Amino acid sequence: MASAPAPPAALSAEQAKVVLAEVIQAFSAPENAVRMDEARDNACNDMGKMLQFVLPVATQIQQEVIKAYGFSCDGEGVLKFARLVKSYEAQDPEIASLSGKLKALFLPPMTLPPHGPASGGSVAAS
Repeated sequence: MASAPAPPAALSAEQAKVVLAEVIQAFSAPENAVRMDEARDNACNDMGKMLQFVLPVATQIQQEVIKAYGFSCDGEGVLKFARLVKSYEAQDPEIASLSGKLKALFLPPMTLPPHGPASGGSVAAS
């Protein structure tokens, strides 16, 4: 009987923590840090360019780690991993924290538009 391919990834919360930690650590590997810095420089904090330059590099770095845990080595594998992590976030604050750290590695900080009288968005008090 031929050996079956790796089963679809179904990680426990504890396993998900381990994989998340490994993915985060992969971003700090010197070669990956250089790749991410170059992608960020090319993106110039423009969200459209972030999607064009940074996201593909971040996806590749994640793929390199998660393929060892049964996820396919493509964008679909990264999406499945992200959905799995998301499913554990509400139950486990450590997973939520690790997930936030991972997102912060490749998503720019969100800035809210200014509010208040100076922005012209509110009705003046009389």
